[in-house]
Amino acid sequence: MTQWTRSGALACALLAALALVACSSNPPAPEPAQSNPAPGAAPPAPIFPPPYRFGEVQQQAPPITDGKIPVVRRIATDKPYVFITIDDGQVKDPDALRLIKESGTRPVLFLNQRYVQGHEDYFKQIVDATGATIGDHTVSHPNLRGKPYAFQHKEICDDADSFQREFGKRPTLFRPPFGTYDANTLQAAAACGMRAAVLWTAAVNDGHVQFQEGDKLRAGDIVLMHFRKTFAQDYTAFVDEAKRAGLTPVPLTDFLG
Repeated sequence: MTQWTRSGALACALLAALALVACSSNPPAPEPAQSNPAPGAAPPAPIFPPPYRFGEVQQQAPPITDGKIPVVRRIATDKPYVFITIDDGQVKDPDALRLIKESGTRPVLFLNQRYVQGHEDYFKQIVDATGATIGDHTVSHPNLRGKPYAFQHKEICDDADSFQREFGKRPTLFRPPFGTYDANTLQAAAACGMRAAVLWTAAVNDGHVQFQEGDKLRAGDIVLMHFRKTFAQDYTAFVDEAKRAGLTPVPLTDFLG
């Protein structure tokens, strides 16, 4: 082998070694992150972990007196609990189920039959996936105060009858539209199987929580919001205010058993 041949061979060997080192010094490219959790993976923890086993009655509703259901504006509790309720059902926001499920809340949906009709699957999916409860809010959302007993009875009972057929469970909590009612309302609601008329102490509108007292949510507050175009902003505002106040949303039905 000539001197040139030996030099060429050494150069080739050196280049091959350098190429091997260069290749081994670069780690393999990371695999792209999975957009969905692996099959069998545990679901993410809710924003508000349940402080007790939901579905276990914590308090009883006040008794029906003289044939009239009680009116409940807030829940008397020394625990850091708050209650979310969502009314009407007019706008079927596609993100509602996800937002409710991620938060871990179990709201009462006070629905009008006129908004539910033809969209039963939308509300059934929310109930089945989140543990929400259907409440009675009348068929057509009239102002009940001053109306004849027969009119009020039909509005309340027909709403409950419809939801019992569609969802398999009859509502037992009632919210009078606009929060207005009279003695006929409370008597008709009792005759229709309701056990309480639920009002509220705070409301969410246009992404802002409005308080009847003070400047933050308090333990025992019942919060009102609606199925509106601003659902996502409103629900997020409620969640943020509950966290700010150190409160956990729990099922209203557990405190009006």
